[in-house]
Amino acid sequence: MLSILPLLPDTEKLAAVLQLPGHFREGEKMPVFFIGHGNPANAFRDNPFTRSLQAMGNALQTRPSTILVVSAHWQTLGETLISTKNTFTTPEYKVSGSPEYARAILQEIPALKEEEYRELDHGAWAILRHIAPARDIPVLELSIDMGQPASYHWKLAQQLKSLRSKGVLIIGSGNIVHNLELSALKMATLSSKPFHWALEFDQWVKGRIDERDFSSLFFYYKLGKIADLAVPTTDHFIPMLYSLALADANEPISYTYEEVFSGISMRCLRIG
Repeated sequence: MLSILPLLPDTEKLAAVLQLPGHFREGEKMPVFFIGHGNPANAFRDNPFTRSLQAMGNALQTRPSTILVVSAHWQTLGETLISTKNTFTTPEYKVSGSPEYARAILQEIPALKEEEYRELDHGAWAILRHIAPARDIPVLELSIDMGQPASYHWKLAQQLKSLRSKGVLIIGSGNIVHNLELSALKMATLSSKPFHWALEFDQWVKGRIDERDFSSLFFYYKLGKIADLAVPTTDHFIPMLYSLALADANEPISYTYEEVFSGISMRCLRIG
């Protein structure tokens, strides 16, 4: 290491080589995930869904320097926040945050604001227990400003693109179809058979993704009643837009898990 010091023109490059906290590692582009996270109890289950999450984590060719989660369960109004210190605050997934990485992101994207203390919600820890079980990668969360239209979230997500080449694994965590109320009613009858509208909406979204017709997803509500039932609130739908906005034009998108039960879609995908 000492032998290369004369070749490094400044301390920033030295810090990057040493992989010091807060200094991004330039390298191979990280993939992007979207996870239909569903029931937080999946964090403690061994089933086809959780095994698919494990496979996603195992398939990473490069260890992320940090993980950034856009979770349906952190909603704000009038601002978009990034957490800086979520250190050991969640008993189910004890992992440190990284003020250094968070502030480096804040420097690149001034529109974001800092939230110093933020506990990881189950949109993050319930999936990361399978994707990154070693708990040795810092985790940050990005909030969803519920007062903004889909176009705002898409444009903000595109500002995060450069992070992919700096060792940051970005994960959108929500559900394409998410109607808890009707799902609970159906489950009360001991049936998990999917509603027809849930299947139809999930397949419609899949078709738009396959055709790279992302702009139509902004206007999903034009489908009428099935859209009203599938997306009664946008909190779980928006994380998918963040993930898709990070895809390059010809970058492959693959589905790592596909299931609809009751009024919930567990569809997951990988970009890159």
